[in-house]
Amino acid sequence: MTEQHYDVEMRLDVKVRMRDGVLLSADIYLPDAPGPFPTVLMRTPYSNNTDPMIGKARRLANSGYACVVQDCRGRWDSDGIYYAFHQEIEDGYDTQAWVADQEWCNGKIGMTGSSYGGAVQWLSAPLANENVKCLVPRVMCADYYQGLMHPGGAFMLNVMMTWGMRTNGRTGQSIDYHNWTEAFRSLPIIDLAGSAGRDLDFWKDWLNHPQDDEYWDEVNIVGRWDEITAPAFIMGGWYDLYSRDVFQEFQGMRAEGGSEEARQSRLIVGPWPHALSTSQKTGDVDFGADSLLDLDGEEMRWFDYWLRDEETGIVDEPPLRLFIMGLNEWRDEYEWPLDRTDWQVWYLHADGNANTLLGDGELSIEPPGDEPRDQFFYDPRFPVQTLGGGNCCSPEVVPWGPYDQRPAEMRNDVLCYTSAPMAQDMEVTGPIKVVLYAATDGLDTDWTAKLVDVSPSGYAMNLCDGIIRARYRDSFKESELLEPNQAYEYQIDVGVTGNVFRRGHRVRLEISSSNFPRYDRNLNTGQDNGSSTEIRQAHQEIFHSSAQPSHIVLPVIPT
Repeated sequence: MTEQHYDVEMRLDVKVRMRDGVLLSADIYLPDAPGPFPTVLMRTPYSNNTDPMIGKARRLANSGYACVVQDCRGRWDSDGIYYAFHQEIEDGYDTQAWVADQEWCNGKIGMTGSSYGGAVQWLSAPLANENVKCLVPRVMCADYYQGLMHPGGAFMLNVMMTWGMRTNGRTGQSIDYHNWTEAFRSLPIIDLAGSAGRDLDFWKDWLNHPQDDEYWDEVNIVGRWDEITAPAFIMGGWYDLYSRDVFQEFQGMRAEGGSEEARQSRLIVGPWPHALSTSQKTGDVDFGADSLLDLDGEEMRWFDYWLRDEETGIVDEPPLRLFIMGLNEWRDEYEWPLDRTDWQVWYLHADGNANTLLGDGELSIEPPGDEPRDQFFYDPRFPVQTLGGGNCCSPEVVPWGPYDQRPAEMRNDVLCYTSAPMAQDMEVTGPIKVVLYAATDGLDTDWTAKLVDVSPSGYAMNLCDGIIRARYRDSFKESELLEPNQAYEYQIDVGVTGNVFRRGHRVRLEISSSNFPRYDRNLNTGQDNGSSTEIRQAHQEIFHSSAQPSHIVLPVIPT
């Protein structure tokens, strides 16, 4: 790697004209040396005039890169009207074309950024600007329906309230609720933005499009990997809300990327929340100093290879690096899911009393026989509280990461199915799926699933979770209400994990109908959940028999 240190020339509030005439504001950081230079572009709705942005831009310029940091349309010093995500497709391409045309740019552009700063990269990537040679998208999805707004058909309430309503207008505006719990419970959901003094068209549109329709198709990159020519160094965390999405991106780019270079994309995943590699402690758990990596250093190796043609060795290394929890060790891999995976089916068992962690629910590889169903009542007025997990973006409001799940598991509306203690270590690394046979006495409801690692002390550490809204059991593009009291098969995407259940630990699966405010409450009426205020209690039944064998599929990695 080239070791250089240049003084920095700054050009502030440079206006960049978009195709519709709107001017966006960019701050430019140049090495104080003869150019032209390879250029790194960052685009943000959070102000380009912040210490993290300025610091990173200066470090890049110190190292011989030009750096452009731009405010997104309608934010801070940029003109126009802000509308989340959709505007970034053409604005991103137009900005890339402008950068490439500047006398200080040598025609090679890389992009970097986290969260929304990752979104702007993926959204413009299928337009395949020939000057964009590489991407570094951290913690972002490519499918905004499943990955962000409506996972499993439910609405990602906590994220969209704590992030969506704050990202509004010309500058960053906060929402100062004295009681967030009350705010989350306000109905109808579609009126929340107006009730909070925010007139947000995109908030209404998010809720007016509860199905995966053409509105979401416009910003869905999944299935368009062959249009993307720039390789991506993707970064994520096991406890980030986009944990499953970064693997989807990795798989898509490696298998279907639109160039040989794109098919050299990479992924790194640590035991981190949305804020990657900033603390060795996530939630309750300290994963040790080895869990922290210099991601900026890895990013620089990526830029030096693709933008400077330096042999940094980064493309010769295995493309996938995972932190395996339980062992708390890093491991390199070549594909996802891992080729050596033993896909094991673990069945739910009980004598009809799996309610709470003190119930008789069991989890084992033995298929069920004729077993009585489990039952509980789900009342949306008293939903199961979110205890950590892959949340964003205000951990002081809704915590993220691993926490003890026993407070939730003592509720009668949480069914717990727990294995015998492990006789030896068992690694579970990969995507998790639950197949659930269940019935409700209403027209619609939700089913939630959570995978938990239970230590010998009883500490119940959440690994990943998921949800399915019953009306979307067959398709997210069309809804179909239920026949009350009829059993249906549901498939729940529980997410991804990389964890070793140590000897003496137990595997636990939680089944319920709410995880609030991570997801909005299903009101059990069959009406539109975004505009409804009517609430009804639901009687829920879970089946585990030879005819209806509810189970979880665990990706076990042989030792």
